[in-house]
This record gives sequence, C-alpha cells and structure tokens, in this order.
Amino acid sequence: MINASLEGYEFFLQDLKTRIQQTQVRAALAVNRELVGLYWQLGRDITEAQSRYAWGDKVLERIAADLKSAFPGIEGFSRTNLYRMRVFYKAYSEIVPQAVGQIPWGHNAVLLEKLKNLDERIWYAQQTLEHGWSRSILELQIRSNLHKRQGKAITNFSSTMPPVQSDLAQQILKDPFNFDFLTLGADAHERALERGLVTHLTSFMLELGVGFAFVGSQYHLEVGGEDFYIDLLFYHLKLRAYVVIELKARDFQIGDVGQVLGYVGAIDATLRHPQDAPTIGLILCKGKNGAMAEYVLRGVTAPLGIADYTTALPDDLESDLPSIAQLEAELARLGDAP
Repeated sequence: MINASLEGYEFFLQDLKTRIQQTQVRAALAVNRELVGLYWQLGRDITEAQSRYAWGDKVLERIAADLKSAFPGIEGFSRTNLYRMRVFYKAYSEIVPQAVGQIPWGHNAVLLEKLKNLDERIWYAQQTLEHGWSRSILELQIRSNLHKRQGKAITNFSSTMPPVQSDLAQQILKDPFNFDFLTLGADAHERALERGLVTHLTSFMLELGVGFAFVGSQYHLEVGGEDFYIDLLFYHLKLRAYVVIELKARDFQIGDVGQVLGYVGAIDATLRHPQDAPTIGLILCKGKNGAMAEYVLRGVTAPLGIADYTTALPDDLESDLPSIAQLEAELARLGDAP
C-alpha cells in the first residue's frame, strides 16, 4: 500500500510534473522548428531544381508521389503542401524570421495565404507566439485587421502611468473594437449592447485580449451613500489594475468623461488594493471626434481611454442594402443619363 502522507511528497511530485511538462513543451517547439526548417529547405531545393532544369509545375505531382512512396508513414508531402513549401521559401528567401520559425506549419500556411505583406506576417506570428492562438483564432484576428486596430484607442496613459505600464495598457486597447458577433439595430440602447456582450462573453473576452478577468456587469458600488452601477468591470492580470468599461450606444460626448471618472474613483476607494495599479477607465462608443477626445483627456489625471466599437448588421437590415451588382448597375444607368 502506498503511503500518501510522506512529508514533502506533494511538492516533490509537483516539481517532477512541472519539469516533465516544460521538457515536453521544449521538445514540441524543437520538433516544430526542425519541421519548419525542413520545409523551407525543400521549398528552396524544389525552386532551384525547377529553375535549373526548366521543370514545369507538374513535377510537384511526381515529387509528391515519390516522397509518399518513400515515406508512407509521414504526412505533409502532398502536392499542395509542396507548393506551400515553395511559396514559403520565396517569402523568406534570405532567412526565416524567428517568430515564423517557432509557430506551427499550419499557422504559417494561413499567414502565406491571407497576408502579402512581410511585416504583417511577422507581426501576426509574434502575436501567435505571445497569446498561444489556435489556427482558427489566427484567421479570425487577420480577418478583423487586428494589426490596424491594436493600440489605436485615444488615451492619456503616457501622462498618467509609468512608461512600461503605459505602453502595455496602450497595446491592450483597440480602436475600433470589433463586436461582429452581435447583431444590433441602429436604435439599440446601452443595456441591449451590454446584455449582448455578457451573453457572448467568450467572444467578447477574445476581442478584449489576453489578461482580462471578468468581474461583473451592472456592478454595484456604494460610496458616501451614493449608488454606482458600472456597465462592465474587469481586472487585468498583467497590469494588475481594475478596468471600468462604460458603453455608449451613441457618439462620444464630453460629459461621458466625468461619469467614468466617478466610477474609477469609486473603484479606487472601495475595491483597489494597495498593490493594485490605478484603475483604468474605458469609454466604448459608436463614434467620436478624435480631436475633441484628445483635447478632453489632456487635463484628466486618471488613466482613461476612448474607443469606438462596431457590430454586425441585423439580417433584416443587411438584406435591405443594395448589392455590389445593384450599385454597379445603378452607376451605369446614371452614367447613361442625359
């Protein structure tokens, strides 16, 4: 019978598990690097051989068949994949960027197929490594043009937070936030938007990004006999700060800043621990005057950001919009008009 009460055994066992897991991760990364490196070399060799011997693209079918015959237990030598290897080599003919070489081959195939710009590919590869994105999540982030939205919110972080924290806080905010998992009419109110975000919390958290922990919606606080109800309250694990989100189903107005500052002060007075960083406020609105938003934030001493959000059109509204063909026909008709 195993003695389960051995002194120090649980700590010893946990240490063994941790080391085994770390080794497994390192081994998987090493295997992936070797595989990506092999595919780059195969792409180079095929490209050079085709150029030297003037082979056409049909040779890829023969190479694929011969490699499958030689290595029947190994996948990855289809004609399509050989073509990807050739494209992979041409995309990185000098050297494979470090981040690109560390992500799985399937992710690299997505980058090659969806993106033409080298810098964008490297950016998404780095984000994949940092956040551990699956292939489907990577495709979703590319479709949403994350690289154009990341860190674009209007904020006063540089003047209200230490530099390192300010940079991190800026990067976690987007503009606009993409809530295309919601279908709301043009006259939808804040509560409808809030209920939709909470109902689709998984999609909402994915759009917010890594590090956000959900605390609550319509979060109630009482300060000095006054009741506060915060639309959405989060805690960011890396920033170690609460994040107050106020939703506005309209364009940004100057008075919104005072409202959010009241919520931020209430959180600092009641929930914030001495080890926490100052609470951050974020106003999400349907639109804003960027110059006015920047001007309003100049005199604010608490960390505050302002960003737009977008949602998908409801099916009934989308069906009322003219198609591309209809627009082209109408333009042609107008062009023929006297």
